[in-house]
Amino acid sequence: MSAKAPLGVAPAEEGAGTPGQQAVLGQMVEDAAVWCAVHGLVVGDRANQRSGTVPGVGLVHAPFSLLPARFPASFFNQACELAPIFNELVDRVSLDGEFLQAALSRQVLNSIHWILLVNSGLSFSNFRTKQVDEFTSRLLEIHDKMMSINKKEDIRLGLHRSDYMLDSETNSLLQIELNTIASSFPGLGSLVSELHRTLLKQYGKVLGLDPKRIPQNWAATQFAEALGRAWAEYNNDSAVVLMVVQPEERNMYDQYCLVNHLKESYGVATIRKTLAQVEAQGQVLTDGTLVVDGRTVAVVYFRAGYAPTDYPSEAEWRARLLMEQSSAVKCPSIAYHLVGTKKIQQELAKPNVLERFLDNKDDIAKLRKSFAGLWSLDNEEIVRSAIQKPNLFVLKPQREGGGNNIYGQDLQDTLIKLQKEQGEALAAYILMQRIFPKASLTPLVRGGDCFEDLTISELGIYGAYLRNRDKVILNNQSGYLMRTKVSSSNEGGVAAGFAVLDSVLLTDE
Repeated sequence: MSAKAPLGVAPAEEGAGTPGQQAVLGQMVEDAAVWCAVHGLVVGDRANQRSGTVPGVGLVHAPFSLLPARFPASFFNQACELAPIFNELVDRVSLDGEFLQAALSRQVLNSIHWILLVNSGLSFSNFRTKQVDEFTSRLLEIHDKMMSINKKEDIRLGLHRSDYMLDSETNSLLQIELNTIASSFPGLGSLVSELHRTLLKQYGKVLGLDPKRIPQNWAATQFAEALGRAWAEYNNDSAVVLMVVQPEERNMYDQYCLVNHLKESYGVATIRKTLAQVEAQGQVLTDGTLVVDGRTVAVVYFRAGYAPTDYPSEAEWRARLLMEQSSAVKCPSIAYHLVGTKKIQQELAKPNVLERFLDNKDDIAKLRKSFAGLWSLDNEEIVRSAIQKPNLFVLKPQREGGGNNIYGQDLQDTLIKLQKEQGEALAAYILMQRIFPKASLTPLVRGGDCFEDLTISELGIYGAYLRNRDKVILNNQSGYLMRTKVSSSNEGGVAAGFAVLDSVLLTDE
């Protein structure tokens, strides 16, 4: 979630400083653009129709902040410390199929289900999301089919990203969301950290910025390591990693960073296929082996499949089910995918729910400290408050990626409409406390042009988790992603065009 800085909050920095520093920034823009081209910090150009389908055609530098974003070291360390705990939580929740189904769908309850419902703290009002959200319903159908055949995922791989903002109102680090599918920018995010470190080694003294304050960012190599070790656990030397991608992907070079690391460091080949291609070229053998285009697949890594637009026909849904039925390692499995939904985020924030999945009280306390206010729309008091003071809330649907959240007057109008209808549509959304980060004046570079604007930033912490039955093989914090956007924009996705890539400059504040 991104938010406009509230009235009365002063910018953290008052611009780039002296005329001499301004001249330095001008030279830095040129140096940075060259660095991006040489080191592959690039994306496909939207103005070129082939840039999303043909590698090497229509390249432009990824949008970036010219200077790293200041971020207190104490809060950065807090976010990093949370990553392994969230990794473990996702795995534990994924194993509780009854909880996932109960939280996301309405179903006829027998006595056993009723006991589970009461113990989980859920109410009947929570059994609506499936009814009003066709996309979530289709995911749940696949999950339910896997439960009905008692399908077990012995090898479980999660490549997650938990996103945070610093709330200036409470001076606290608050989680925006937890991404369990297609967590983007481990490749380009790592490169931006290197870009900023390189620039500050040359210009840092003039600007008064220390390159050593930029933390190392190994997201690309650590994600590749997790994929490589999952491939090794599958134990078939001739198998490949299948990267499921969108038909047009202008962010393909972020993905190719992982492909190259996998090949160079682990000798693992990767094939890239769309969901439609998987449906046309894939089959599951009688022993559960997934074969796509004649290649045995050890690991399925989803960089698509998280949005309704990824499923334009039944062919894509057949492909998703086919892969889920196989013995290949899924990143994520359908259960891991569902754990990342907004409704589950809201359920986990309820009293006593974390205790269902975690035993360590200190870990539970650390997670709760990072939770922003989260409510379902059956909470009439909160809905009234949101209608009266819409700028203090965000209305979120069950969607991933930028451009979906509802703010301000639109939020008020939507809630009033939903209240009048009093239908099942209320369950398609959750309400979240709006976070107000401190704004700062920042030089941003897009398309070779630098402009200065008032911005806010969002920190994402990557996590990698790999388990084979009872053995946890990996549970790491795996680098970070900083995204910065103009404070007047409500949305924050880089790929969606709302934000730029950034890195972190740790401060003692």
